[in-house]
This record gives sequence, C-alpha cells and structure tokens, in this order.
Amino acid sequence: MKIICIGRNYVDHIAELNNERPTEPVIFTKPETAVLKNNDPFYYPEFSKDIHHEVELVVKICKGGKYIQEKFAHRYYEEVGLGIDFTARDVQSRLKAKGLPWELAKAFNDSAPISKFQPISNFKDIQDINFSVSLNGEEKQNGNSSMMLWNVNEIIAFVSKYITLKKGDFIFTGTPKGVSPVKIGDRIEGFIEGEKLLDFEVK
Repeated sequence: MKIICIGRNYVDHIAELNNERPTEPVIFTKPETAVLKNNDPFYYPEFSKDIHHEVELVVKICKGGKYIQEKFAHRYYEEVGLGIDFTARDVQSRLKAKGLPWELAKAFNDSAPISKFQPISNFKDIQDINFSVSLNGEEKQNGNSSMMLWNVNEIIAFVSKYITLKKGDFIFTGTPKGVSPVKIGDRIEGFIEGEKLLDFEVK
C-alpha cells in the first residue's frame, strides 16, 4: 500500500503559497507509516514548529493497473474519503531553499490522517463534492472537487504511466486555499457534504 499525493491542484492554494502554476500534475508520496486512522490523535513532532493542515479528498484504488487510459480510470476506484496532508512548512521551506527534495516535510510518521471511506455511488459526481476542515470549531478550508486543475480520472491516468497502482493505494487529490498552522491542543474536524468524517486532537 502506498500514498500518492497531488500538489498544486487548486489554483487558490497555488496563489496563497506563491507557487508557480504547474503544466502537469505535481506528484509526491508518503509511506504507509504516514497513515493515521480511526481519528487517533496526531502527536506534534519535535523537529518542526510550523505544521500546517491541508484537507483533501482521498480516492482508494480498488484494483491494480498501469498505463490506465483516462476513459477507463473510473473503473479503478469505488470509494472516496477525507484526508489531512500534514506539512512541516518550516522543514519544507528549508529544504526547498537548498534545492533538496522535501519528503521529510510531507512523509513523516502520522502525517496522513484518513477517514472512513464512502461509496462513490453516494455522490452524483465525484467532480462535484464539497469538503471542508475546521480547527477548534472555526472553518479554515472549504472546496469543491470541481475546482481541481486535474480531475480524478486525469490524475489516475497520469500517475499510472509512471507508477503501477495497486489495490488499497490511496490518492490524495490536492488541497484548496486556507491552509494554516496547528498547535498542541487543537481539535481538527473534517467534512464531506456536511457529514463529519474526521474528528481528532493534536497532542
């Protein structure tokens, strides 16, 4: 099982971080040890003082494939959930400034809380799903999957040209604007179409 993440897939988020708009999907990965399930608490790591939340829709791959054509990509997922891509922004900035890879800022332990999944059939269109995250009861991010630069099927087709997808893999599809720092004692709640799927503490 692996986690494939799509960076810079929402225009407003690109702007808030002053990043360049990409011409193709930006891909990075997280290891299995990044997964945090069952709304278990997130323990703030000692190596960072600036951890940010990034809420994302997460697609779970239901069968293996490579070189998947976009028109067939919908056959490779049946469920969608919610995830948080925790990012050590200070670590990321330091590594970027040196021109180094920034996996350490993204792939650390428990950096990918993931909710339970819901059948795609619960939604009229995977590219029209509202989702949001709140911090201590205050909404910080909200988005709709229609705002993605690359939709789910395009992402699967692109990724599978380079990386074979396997059953049980997760794809984090990108985050909208509004990312902000978390601190010890915070409570994070995540929603899809108003239904709470994430609810955990930062310790």
